[in-house]
Order: sequence, then C-alpha cells, then structure tokens
Amino acid sequence: MRAKPRFAPSQILRRARRRSTSQRSLLLDLIQQAGGHLDADELYRRAREQQPRLSLSTVYRSLRLFKQLQLIDELHFEEDHHHYEGHSPREHHHLVCLGCGRVVEFESPLIQQLKADVGGRQGFKVTSAELNLAGLCPRCRGKKGSV
Repeated sequence: MRAKPRFAPSQILRRARRRSTSQRSLLLDLIQQAGGHLDADELYRRAREQQPRLSLSTVYRSLRLFKQLQLIDELHFEEDHHHYEGHSPREHHHLVCLGCGRVVEFESPLIQQLKADVGGRQGFKVTSAELNLAGLCPRCRGKKGSV
C-alpha cells in the first residue's frame, strides 16, 4: 500500500507556481489508482477514455513535471521503456516478468543489510537502493513449460 503524499498534488503544483488543471489531476489520479507501473502509452489510453481531447504530448509534459516535483517516480525496467508510479517515501524493489511485463513490488531486510555491508566496506553511507529482479512469473513459466 502506498503512503499518501504529505501535501495534496494541487498544493504542490501551486507552490511550484504551476496550474492544477483537470488533465493533470486526471493523470495523477490514474497513476495513484493503478498503484503504479504504468507506461506513458497506457496512461494516455486510460486518460483518453475520460478526456478524449487529451494529447500524448500533454501526458509526456505532465509526467516530466510530476517527476520534477517528486509526485511520481520514473522506473526503468527496460532500456528505453519507462514506467511510472506514485512517489513513495518507503524504499521498495521490483520483480519484473520478462514474459508478460508484470511488475511486483517487494521489500526485504536483506537489502538493508547489503547496503550497510557494502557501504561500510567501501566507506559509503548508502542512502537508497534500487533493485529490479527479472525472470518469469508463475503464469509465464507455466505457458513456456519451464521450471
């Protein structure tokens, strides 16, 4: 479950001297409702169902602004394909299915230990980590007949 932002997105936009438009509100709502991991094309498709005149360039401009204001996080599961999720103050990591693209979030105390161990040996104070583990989800493993 995602933590709620400290300030409402409309407040954050106003503080940054940006307008809180119906399109921006819709896009943020869709990202939050999805629980994250939407790419720009899927976000655009969902938003057009409610606002047919919305343009893809508006989606990209809004995503860039939201990222700048730390309302969302941009995730890089593939080299040139980005996904977006609502910004979360808690550190979490991702399992990514190479078959269907499904993304599952997870947390692990082992990552905290790894940060302390590796950081300590190198003299670093590690403040964050991003870990994406790629493989096949149970459904895709079943389809491919692999173990």
